[in-house]
Amino acid sequence: MRVAQVTKFGGPEVLVTAEAQEPVAGPGEVVIDVAYVDTIFVETQVRGGWGREIFAVEPPYVTGNGVSGTVHEVGTGVDSGWVGRRVASADGFAGGSAERVPRAVETLTPVPDGLGLRDAAALMTDGVTAVGLIGSTGVADGEQVLILGASGGMGTLLVQLAKARGARVVAVARGERKLALVRELGADATVDATYDDWPQQAREALGGRGAEVVLDGVGGELGARAFALTADGGRFSAHGAPTGDFAAVDTAEAQRRGITLFGIGELQFPPEQRVKLRDEAYAEAAAGRLRPVVGETFALDEAAAAHAAIEGRGLVGKVLLKV
Repeated sequence: MRVAQVTKFGGPEVLVTAEAQEPVAGPGEVVIDVAYVDTIFVETQVRGGWGREIFAVEPPYVTGNGVSGTVHEVGTGVDSGWVGRRVASADGFAGGSAERVPRAVETLTPVPDGLGLRDAAALMTDGVTAVGLIGSTGVADGEQVLILGASGGMGTLLVQLAKARGARVVAVARGERKLALVRELGADATVDATYDDWPQQAREALGGRGAEVVLDGVGGELGARAFALTADGGRFSAHGAPTGDFAAVDTAEAQRRGITLFGIGELQFPPEQRVKLRDEAYAEAAAGRLRPVVGETFALDEAAAAHAAIEGRGLVGKVLLKV
């Protein structure tokens, strides 16, 4: 059985195709024939050696986690009716980039009719996070929402979900191609972060006042500058760090201005809640109200190229592996 394995911490070249033993379903488990593997930016950071205090993985390890596919076999104590069903599953951080994976039955989410396995994988992680984030920050009808990293896999979902709640969305991304995409998804105004004066452009797009909710999926200096665009009494979520670190926010200023802060910790949902949030994202997608954007799909043997494409930041939307 083929897997995509990280041999040591380093660049994309350390991610290679390797052979592994075929999995067998243990008690309470199923084995999934994998169709697609979700691939997210933080996996490239961990592969490079970042976040070792957060993610307990040591090379060699199989990258990826979220998968969609069809149940191949079940272990003892598992209803045989699962065999042949289309499912999605995420469990932990690694181990998904393989032709077959074993998973505990409680991690399974049935993929509803009307939703393909590709889109199910695209919503695997980002769908859960986006639905949970919109809920936890309490985005409401009539509010202004500023979204950084709006053209990414999760950003594109946040644009749609915020609009569905009746918010006015100002989307921040880099370059006209990415801005055109988020406008197509419903953004009311767009701001090009390529230019150094983008915060002033954003404030103008917000009508000269702050945003009730700022969703920072970028971090670093951009995220820190976005904090000033939060309205007094608003909510600021620093949940992304593709720039290398989360946005540094002055907590004393936040307290003085009555701004509620959210971080990556608020997105560490327990397993049962993750399953519920995934069900919600899948239901919205199956009904045509939520569209994941897939920038490119790579073969399992091209996992290194997939990581390089993610790090290159040229693609819009999600990157997936097709097994």
